[in-house]
Amino acid sequence: MLATAGELPPAAAEEAWAFEMKWDGVRAVVYVDGDVRVLTRNDREVAATYPELRGLSGALAGRPVVLDGEIVALDEAGRPSFGQLQARMHVQHPSAALLAQVPVSLLVFDVLHAGGESLVSRTYDQRRGLLEDLGLAGPCWATPPAFEGDGAAAMAASRAQGLEGVIAKRRVSTYLPGRRSRDWIKVKHVRMQEVVVGGWSPGEGRRAGGLGSLLLGVPDEDGRLRYAGHVGTGFSDRVLADLMARLTRLEQPAPPFADEVPRAHAKGAHWVSPEMVGEVAFSEWTRDGRMRHPTWRGLRDDKSPDEVVRET
Repeated sequence: MLATAGELPPAAAEEAWAFEMKWDGVRAVVYVDGDVRVLTRNDREVAATYPELRGLSGALAGRPVVLDGEIVALDEAGRPSFGQLQARMHVQHPSAALLAQVPVSLLVFDVLHAGGESLVSRTYDQRRGLLEDLGLAGPCWATPPAFEGDGAAAMAASRAQGLEGVIAKRRVSTYLPGRRSRDWIKVKHVRMQEVVVGGWSPGEGRRAGGLGSLLLGVPDEDGRLRYAGHVGTGFSDRVLADLMARLTRLEQPAPPFADEVPRAHAKGAHWVSPEMVGEVAFSEWTRDGRMRHPTWRGLRDDKSPDEVVRET
């Protein structure tokens, strides 16, 4: 179940909602039944990438459950860092050194199956009660608190902790697998946008001979990729090298965008098959549908191009 971008519910209706922190990580549905399977939003099995989560089976004493949550890596201040998580997201079998350097945790916010019964038709309040009864608190997993009826306080707490924002969830709502719903509303402090990489421009100066900027698109309602701007900041040297290796394999002769790319951005560009999904932070949308002042946050291997939608 996916959230829709929006604003906090009106104060007069807040009692009908619960508010959870929005965690900056990778969404995962975790199947625990003796073994532990971890699936991303695009159904990639990543249990080997996050071996810390295998201990969930013992923590649940053999009880079979299906959990929904977010895999996060914490920075020095104890805040989820998507940048740090990048070091783990693309490693299928992490070394002991990497596990120690970038540990991860699963923050569980929903339970979809337990006691041999599907729970998706239960209300949020009912599922939340069953989740808390599981007592999930361990070295690499936790059930963060939910706040009922005070969205402004939840937003203030989120901002104070340096988090992205909150998810407002209608308390009587059921779980709608695979659907984006107004029963879950994400309210962010900073604008984020998932994007599809459609090309790249060569760099200059220190980046001469390599990647200068990525040319980005967002699918429209008909699934056509529309040019949404270019991003040239937020890259480390390691990230630049990884992106160049990926981009080289995807090159194609023609641009994948349905609309025209501005001449200044298209000059000297290399076009690629629109298969890579990333995420940027930006200040606002311009009138012509471009992102203003975007900054690269990282690749989203857990998401496919057809899942990308414009955040309004």
